Amino acid sequence: MLSIDWRATSAYGYEKVILPADFAWEYLRRHEDYHCDFQTIARIKEPDAAQLETFSQRWGLRFPM
Repeated sequence: MLSIDWRATSAYGYEKVILPADFAWEYLRRHEDYHCDFQTIARIKEPDAAQLETFSQRWGLRFPM
């Protein structure tokens, strides 16, 4: 379980100016399944294109070429 207190309103004073990508990151970084998937892909020394595609498709990510 993550130790982030998402109910702490003082931590979200910037919500009026946050960009969509930043908002998405705030959601994603709190998602336990994302953390598990990230740790799995990070443990692979050289993930192949299919593994990266599966990971990025599941989480809606785009990586620069």
